[in-house]
Amino acid sequence: MNPSTTLIYDGSFNGFLTAVFVAFDEKINVADIQKNAECQNGLFSETETIFTNVEKAKRVWNGIRNKSHNAISNVYFAYLSETEGVELMLYTYIQKLMSSKNGKQLDYSDGIVLHISQLARKVGREKHRMEAFVRFQLTKDEIYFANIEPDFDVLPLISKHFRDRYADQQWLIYDVKRNYGIFYNLDHVEMVSLNLKDIHHNKTVKSDVFKTEEYDYQTLWNDYFKSTSIKSRINPKLHTQHVPKRYWKYLSEKKEAV
Repeated sequence: MNPSTTLIYDGSFNGFLTAVFVAFDEKINVADIQKNAECQNGLFSETETIFTNVEKAKRVWNGIRNKSHNAISNVYFAYLSETEGVELMLYTYIQKLMSSKNGKQLDYSDGIVLHISQLARKVGREKHRMEAFVRFQLTKDEIYFANIEPDFDVLPLISKHFRDRYADQQWLIYDVKRNYGIFYNLDHVEMVSLNLKDIHHNKTVKSDVFKTEEYDYQTLWNDYFKSTSIKSRINPKLHTQHVPKRYWKYLSEKKEAV
């Protein structure tokens, strides 16, 4: 029996897919797949460092997609959940997918298959929330800026939505939890990392970073929000189900409630 091996990759999705390719290609008995920044050596396993290879990653991606479009979505979304140990679960999921005659008929009574599907749905829900809850503020540099703090790493998933919706404006959405953002420069979207001294919540305290007119618009929006609310019909429990409180500090219409 082959000794078990822990595969160490660079933390990128392409790096993970490369690790999967190497594991299949070399018939490795995989003990675990870990990011190099979080590497923990196992007592009874060897380690092998995997160097990201885009062509190998594409072959795995295409292989999964050819089996099932639903499966490739599950793999990517579940990976972005950042759940501890998700890489090994995904590797097992991919093994099951590739050994099945028809990828569309994966057994959802299988714990791994079900768990990956559930993770993917959670990430999908967070994606839709972020698309609805992002609130831009116009900076003095004419860039629409927004902070977000999602439960999962959904920036790669919401990029297309905002690129299509705000194609004529420069914008930057920054994930303060993961310390990176996506910036659209009227041509393409690129990933950026900033040294933010202040996290700009949508509070009543003003910042010199943003245009004065921005706060006038926010006041108008707050007044509109309050004027259209019918107090007798307010259902706080239902409201927080649709707009969880953890998002309020970034919503301009909630600045007085934070």
